[in-house]
Amino acid sequence: MTEATPNAAAGEAAATKSIVVEREMPHPPEKVWRALTTSALIADWLMENDFEPEIGRKFQFRARPMPGWKGITNCEVVEADPPSRLVYSWGDGSESESGLRTIVTWTLTPTAAGTLVRMEQSGFRAEDEMGYQAMSGGWPGIVEGLERVAGAS
Repeated sequence: MTEATPNAAAGEAAATKSIVVEREMPHPPEKVWRALTTSALIADWLMENDFEPEIGRKFQFRARPMPGWKGITNCEVVEADPPSRLVYSWGDGSESESGLRTIVTWTLTPTAAGTLVRMEQSGFRAEDEMGYQAMSGGWPGIVEGLERVAGAS
């Protein structure tokens, strides 16, 4: 499931949008958490990175640059509560205030069949529409890749 969710943050004049993808995976939360937080495994389903699941840890996702994007996503771990919740900031790699500044929240909920995985990327402003459109199309396949890696690890 992918949906756009408008949400107004306190004090913001304009609403922001979110991307939400939910997928039930036939793996226990611990296996999904491992794939979600182990740098080498993240590289298999998302991007090369220097991630460590420590609050305050700054890290980067790295991919081939493309028009409008340098190939670097600057992030910082905001919350890490194994094996149920991971939150990190997600920036576009630019130093300007006009660059993309969103939050990615992963929530893992045990189910009878495995784990309900919910990914929400929130905070897309009107000026982030290009990134919002690109990521809206990309996240479902990324979450599918997480499921594949979780099952293989």
